[in-house]
Amino acid sequence: MKPGIHPAYRPVVFRDKAGGLAFLTRSTATSTNTVEWEDGNTYPVIDVEISSASHPFYTGKSRVVDVAGRVERFNRRYGATRS
Repeated sequence: MKPGIHPAYRPVVFRDKAGGLAFLTRSTATSTNTVEWEDGNTYPVIDVEISSASHPFYTGKSRVVDVAGRVERFNRRYGATRS
């Protein structure tokens, strides 16, 4: 690797606003906001909108899509063509 051209790789806390999940990892992302972590050190914090704690796919709170209704609506609109 060339010296001096890569961004700093340091510990960062990612915090989910909706789910309340926060985890410490290493990243090149920067932030002016900081948070005091469980180990007593202060780290930059990056707030994210969605993580595995709040995403409907991972929480099991996903919507049920009415597939049968969509097929019937398609057939009504375009008709079932027979050869």
